[in-house]
Amino acid sequence: MQVNLSNGLLQNQYFSGTGSIGGIHLPDFDNNYVFSKKKSGIRDEEFRRKIKEQAYQDFAKGQFQNKSEGFNRLMKSYISEVSPDRKGIITSGLRAVSGNRKNAPRPIDFLATLLEGKVKYQKLPSGSSEYMEFYDQNGEMVATYSNNGWTMYTTNKEALRQTEMCMIYNEAWGNAKRGVLLTGEEVVCGENWENGFDVRG
Repeated sequence: MQVNLSNGLLQNQYFSGTGSIGGIHLPDFDNNYVFSKKKSGIRDEEFRRKIKEQAYQDFAKGQFQNKSEGFNRLMKSYISEVSPDRKGIITSGLRAVSGNRKNAPRPIDFLATLLEGKVKYQKLPSGSSEYMEFYDQNGEMVATYSNNGWTMYTTNKEALRQTEMCMIYNEAWGNAKRGVLLTGEEVVCGENWENGFDVRG
């Protein structure tokens, strides 16, 4: 698995046991790094509070960002608020390609337009794996499939939201490291907060 924010690459991973369409295994949409549109009903202010609390918990456990399962779950929920419907785009794209393969041979650069975006399909020569690109309705690439593996790409909105979360988290984690207590939206300075020292005004 790869996580690289600089070029938008989310992951390159092989999946099994996730079901398949046309002989191609689907990505694991429950995976921490596979984001797909899902509204949580949580307001951004509440998310910010949860992110800060998670940072303090992680500092106390000696964890940072994706080393923490809690951080990964929160990141998935936070990013999925603005994600394209990757699951819908990928499954409908695979169905379109699968249907076309059965009906008639197609030229190497086959393009199917979907309700939520489009898929570009290419069958590589001499029995090699297929290559597919999946795009959302804004024309941004959201996934590719090749060599029996999936690579997910962040959209601009997802990248912005990811950066936003990391900035909130990093600031809170830094405050925890400096011994700044987190109490609601207020911060209270105290040297021994991690040992249970309680500062009251």
